[in-house]
This record gives sequence, structure tokens and C-alpha cells, in this order.
Amino acid sequence: MTHDLVIEADGLVKHFGRTKALQGVDLAVRRGTVLGVLGPNGAGKTTAVRILATLLTPDAGSAHIAGFDVVKNPEKVRQRIGLTGQYASVDEDLTGRQNLALIGALLDLSRSAARARAAELLEWFDLSEAADRPAKTFSGGMRRRLDLAASLVGHPEIIFLDEPTTGLDPAKRDGMWDVVRSLVTEGSTVLLTTQYLEEADALADEITVIDHGRVIAHDTPEGLKRIVGGQTLEVRPTDPARLAETATILARVSTAGAADEPRRGVLAVPVSDDSALAATVERLASAGIRVTELALHLPSLDDVFFSLTGRPQSDDDESATPTTKEAA
Repeated sequence: MTHDLVIEADGLVKHFGRTKALQGVDLAVRRGTVLGVLGPNGAGKTTAVRILATLLTPDAGSAHIAGFDVVKNPEKVRQRIGLTGQYASVDEDLTGRQNLALIGALLDLSRSAARARAAELLEWFDLSEAADRPAKTFSGGMRRRLDLAASLVGHPEIIFLDEPTTGLDPAKRDGMWDVVRSLVTEGSTVLLTTQYLEEADALADEITVIDHGRVIAHDTPEGLKRIVGGQTLEVRPTDPARLAETATILARVSTAGAADEPRRGVLAVPVSDDSALAATVERLASAGIRVTELALHLPSLDDVFFSLTGRPQSDDDESATPTTKEAA
């Protein structure tokens, strides 16, 4: 166990009948960081989380949480983690406040401390107005936020978030991202599984990509984007009549010749490095061409996933059977 790693998995293997959910997965998360685990449905993300959270036993391999073996010391592991699964698991007959207070009692908080923590979390997740309504009256997004709040009652040092923003609208998703950032600022370590590439890009310090039960890549978001190779330079001239002149200038710095027009009035070319931006600015200025957009960017994580797997991230090539859902 490496001292700075609070989550460490080596060669995890898990089979469900003929389904090979995990085929030797390695994971490592440094203290106070976010690891994003990316992969399509059926990739093995949830199986890995369940093993790390002591809910499943691996067929082979090992895993340690804060130095404790998940098989040999599950109680020690559970004292240090919080888990939000893919589906809300709150008691629908209890109110939001009662759900959180109950968990506080189960964690041996005093009645007053449990109530105070519940009130704090309800406010944090914008649930105070609905706090005394039964959870079964909550919308899907509200239940999701209550479920995440429940996983934080005990101030866990290590938090597993298994697709936490599934079912949330964009505004609530942004709010959840702020919560994750706050948790890390306060010292927590987070393992986040997601199918939203922009979510991993926004939150993760490092990303592990899993496909068909195997790790196929691991790096920082920027490092993964460089797998595709090169960057893209985009320019929108202020005067549309000068598109042809702009295209000629861009062709001189491009690694692929002629410019494309991905959006109306915008020209784009692949370039090999950052020097293309300065050269283009100089040539545009010399030609007297003013622009309203000028950007140099790396490939997206969507491009990375396609490059690694040969298919878009949204593809799900697993059948929706109970076995493959277990291996999701």
C-alpha cells in the first residue's frame, strides 16, 4: 500500500456467471483528489465501486481503503467511506429530515448532533423547504440529492459517487459539481464514476477509462486528450466575405491542408502545437483580417474515448439483463 494512496486496487477480477465484469482492474487515488472512472454501461465501473465499498468480494486481486484490506477489514473500511450508488436508496416513507437523522443515529451521533447535521445537509443540497415531506413525494432529482446528502452524514474521508448526477437537470448537475469541489477542498478523497465526459473533465484530477472490464487508459484529463494527437485552431473572421482569405492563412499552419467549416462562419484546422496560434495571429493582423473568435483547443474526451475504443462513449453494447446490470 503506497502511503499517499487512500484507494488502491490491484488486479481486481469479478465474474457473474459467464459475464466477466472485471478482468484485472487496477485503480489508485491520491489523498485529497478526485479520480474519474469513465466507461459505458457494462464496462465494470459499478462492480469495482461495490468491491471497494465492501459490498462485493473480488474473485481475485486485492483492494485497500485508507490502508485497510476491503476483504480482511471491511468494518474499518466502512467507518471511513461514504457511498452514493446509481439509484437513490432512501426510505420513501420517511421525510428528508428523518432519513438523515436516522442515518446519524445509526452512526452513533447524539440526537441533537444528528438533527444539526441533517439540517446542515438539507440546506446545502437545497432541500430545506421539502425537508418535512415524505421522500416519496420528492422528484427524482431531489431524491438523488437526498441520497448524496445521506452518504455525507458521517463526514467520510473517502467518498464513492457512482454516477451521482444521473437524472439531474443541467442546473442541478452544476450544483452537484460544486458540492464535489467543496468536499475535496475540505479534505475528502472522491472516486467518481460517470458516463458524462464533461463531468469527468470538470471535476477529475486523473481519469481511468474502463471498457469490457479492463483499464484501457489512465492519465490526467489533458494527458488523455493528447492521446488523440494534435490540437485544433478555430477562427471566425468578423467579415464573412474574408472567409476564403482566412482559410488560406490557416492552411499554412495546418497539418492537414484545407480548413473545415464545423460551424457557419467558423474555420477550423488541425495543428501540431501552440506555435500555430501565434503565427496565425501575426498573419491575420498583416492581412488586416479582424476576428470575433480565435481559439486553440485539445480534443475532447469524447474524441479520446472514440480513439481508444473505436466507438462513441454513449454506445452500450451490453444487453440489459440482470447480470450485465450488476456488472455495469
